[in-house]
Amino acid sequence: MPSPLILVNLKSYKEGMGNRAHQITTAAQLIAKESGVTIGIAPTYIDLHPLCHHFTVPIFAQHVDGYEPGAHTGHITADSLRLTGAVGSLVNHSERRLTLADIEGAVRALQAQKLVAVVCTNNEMTSAAAAALAPEYVAIEPPELIGSGVSVSKANPEIIRRSVSLVHAVNPKTKVLTGAGIQTGECVKIAVDLGTDGVLLASSVVKAQDPGAVLRDLVSKL
Repeated sequence: MPSPLILVNLKSYKEGMGNRAHQITTAAQLIAKESGVTIGIAPTYIDLHPLCHHFTVPIFAQHVDGYEPGAHTGHITADSLRLTGAVGSLVNHSERRLTLADIEGAVRALQAQKLVAVVCTNNEMTSAAAAALAPEYVAIEPPELIGSGVSVSKANPEIIRRSVSLVHAVNPKTKVLTGAGIQTGECVKIAVDLGTDGVLLASSVVKAQDPGAVLRDLVSKL
């Protein structure tokens, strides 16, 4: 997937469901075309198939389980994600933490379906451990900054530098995203200048009165 990637997690916000999810994705597709920057959307499961069907921007799931199809009530398989048209999934988001075994199972399941794994981590050492699984992306998000309005790229740039270095030492092919508090084009530029391949963010876009204006600002300095 071309870098940089701006991946917007719609979470379970009311402002990110149904018609509003379509509005945000419409803006993302327009701005991606204008700017040449890759903008991905991670909607709720209910919105996955409609967004995949109506839009060409990459659509990600917010979670996947490392199960084969079968008697697993309530679980989300990589096979089902592929059928929806999703390009991949977040794994181990701070709001959906998994055991190491479950992370490995999810990544392997995505890889078997040729889907993109974005493994979320909270510090340098877990980022390095995640890289050993060879996901396409590791997304470093210090939990204390998530939703804080304080950008990790400004508050703790060293954690980004160290994470990029450690991830690439383990697996040079794994790309690094940074998240937590990302709000402006300046935040994105700093993150990219520190060696990352993009950002993972949520509320600054989803809860904005004009998500398109925020997305346009996010890509403005790239």
